[in-house]
Amino acid sequence: METQTPTPFTVIPNRRPATDEERWIAMEDPVFGKVFTDHMARATWRDGHGWADRRIVPLAPLPLHPGAAVLHYAQQAFEGLKAYRHEDGSVWLFRPEANAARLAASCRRMALPEVSEEDFLAALEALIAADHAWVPGTPGSSLYLRPLVIATEASLLVQPAAEVDFIVTASPVGAYMAAPGGVSIWVSRGYHRANAGGTGDTKTAGNYAASMLPQAEAKAHGCQQVLFLDAREDTYVEELGGMNLVAVRADGSILTPRLTGTILPGVTRDSILTLLRDEGRAVEERDIALTELVEGIESGEILELFACGTAAVVTPIARLVSDDLDVTVRGAGEGGSVADAVLARLTDLQYGRGEDAHGWMRRVLDAPPAEETAEGDAE
Repeated sequence: METQTPTPFTVIPNRRPATDEERWIAMEDPVFGKVFTDHMARATWRDGHGWADRRIVPLAPLPLHPGAAVLHYAQQAFEGLKAYRHEDGSVWLFRPEANAARLAASCRRMALPEVSEEDFLAALEALIAADHAWVPGTPGSSLYLRPLVIATEASLLVQPAAEVDFIVTASPVGAYMAAPGGVSIWVSRGYHRANAGGTGDTKTAGNYAASMLPQAEAKAHGCQQVLFLDAREDTYVEELGGMNLVAVRADGSILTPRLTGTILPGVTRDSILTLLRDEGRAVEERDIALTELVEGIESGEILELFACGTAAVVTPIARLVSDDLDVTVRGAGEGGSVADAVLARLTDLQYGRGEDAHGWMRRVLDAPPAEETAEGDAE
């Protein structure tokens, strides 16, 4: 298939980038999403004119009018993906085309102009080229990329905005939620993430805002994350605050909630299910009642539960907790688990240590040329 040439992004260099020492200190042990690189990508859309002003600019606060539609009506969509430095120094993205497609779908649902795959990829590649020194090389680390589309028109009319910005920022990150023995999950009752016909399968701010009170409730009960049930019956498990859910049966088969329009179609979820099918495992996607899940854990029919997503990758779940239950997952954190194995397969692929059988990796920066031997070394 013939590919289009990405639209170029004009680079306006940051005149005061971080020094080598400042960058080294910032990247030594970064808290997820707290450290940002020197630049960001931007493009602007205006009704009747389309996308223009594609540029890489110094990272800076946004000059938003107090009446900007995004501040009042949350008309926005975003994505999250990572860039990985391989052993030879080259930098690669994992399935960025899938993120581009999901952002386009989110924009459609939020009545925002779509960002083309060509512009999406061009923005990422130009930003990484400008800030390549920020891509970590330590094991388990990566450069997290956050594409964002926001309605910037100053208008209090409840209607699609006539001015929109596309922005990409970058953050060096380590582990999002380190939990060798597994995490405890609070099962929310009464609070729901999404309704049928709503924005549950859309990556947009409102979904995450609605999850924060239940997440605080989870924390108050000593849990690291919250699991939502369906809004119609408060019966079927759906997903965590920002991750999909996967169960492993005693016979090695896989069970996961089906995508019903109220669950975000995770790129990591899809990748993991593909890798598990590659192993010959049966993968069943269907509605799962909380009672079925709990009974399966208690009987030993379900040996493992894990959460998956771009930030956390794969996180074993050790307990499910609520007002009326407290159940421990037997296989959480044990060596030789399916969660550990699929995490290893996925990260080996992402960091260039394993075969990319599905063509998921996209090189965005070549390996630097080998350093020339110093004169003193030749003697």
